[in-house]
Amino acid sequence: MGHYHLNAKDPATAKDFWIAMLGGTSVKPLGNNEIVKFPGVLVFIKRGDPMGGTVGSSVNHIGFTVRDLAGYRRKLQAAGFQVDDNANGVQFMFNGPDQVRIELSENKTQEAPIMHHHVHFYSMSVDDTKAWYVKTFDAKPGRRGKFEAADIPGANLSFSLATAVPAPTKGRALDHIGFEVKGLEPFCKKLEAGGVKFDVPYRKIPNAGLAIAFFTDPFGTYVELTEGLTQY
Repeated sequence: MGHYHLNAKDPATAKDFWIAMLGGTSVKPLGNNEIVKFPGVLVFIKRGDPMGGTVGSSVNHIGFTVRDLAGYRRKLQAAGFQVDDNANGVQFMFNGPDQVRIELSENKTQEAPIMHHHVHFYSMSVDDTKAWYVKTFDAKPGRRGKFEAADIPGANLSFSLATAVPAPTKGRALDHIGFEVKGLEPFCKKLEAGGVKFDVPYRKIPNAGLAIAFFTDPFGTYVELTEGLTQY
């Protein structure tokens, strides 16, 4: 999909959690960002003082699939994390460092022990949010169980109705989500022509071999577009 960018009070502790608890792999840092890699997504970790966790924001939680759900439950509980089981027996949720809400779902047949799965958006209009992501990213509309959803390469985007207007993600523990785009410059021009206003216009970062751009979606989620993260 791309990446998640986290603000962490203690980046070393957060990085250790994503590696030791969830099974990610440390890769070379980018600037002052630590990076942990999972199949399907990168987790960027930067020192910061987040204004809140994910719950209450436009991205309520993020989801991964695991081969051995019971094993992850035992490991997390042994480390002191509270695990909230789903009644279906094949999913649970918990709060990681800085109150980043994470859902783990079991898939016994997947190749890797853990893989990225979904971003779960909360908004005051499920239909409008879904339609916007389908149009903007050419996502394939559908459902994921009881949830309205859309699929892009590397991720399911799920949508639920919020009970109150969600807070924007920027400045919170999950500051922004990132999508890797092939042909980023023309894609940004296409979005601008369609009315998207960029917080940070398209630009290249030569020393990093990256191109980036940022915008805020109509529902409060801060989004980074990148081209070049495939080097990781």
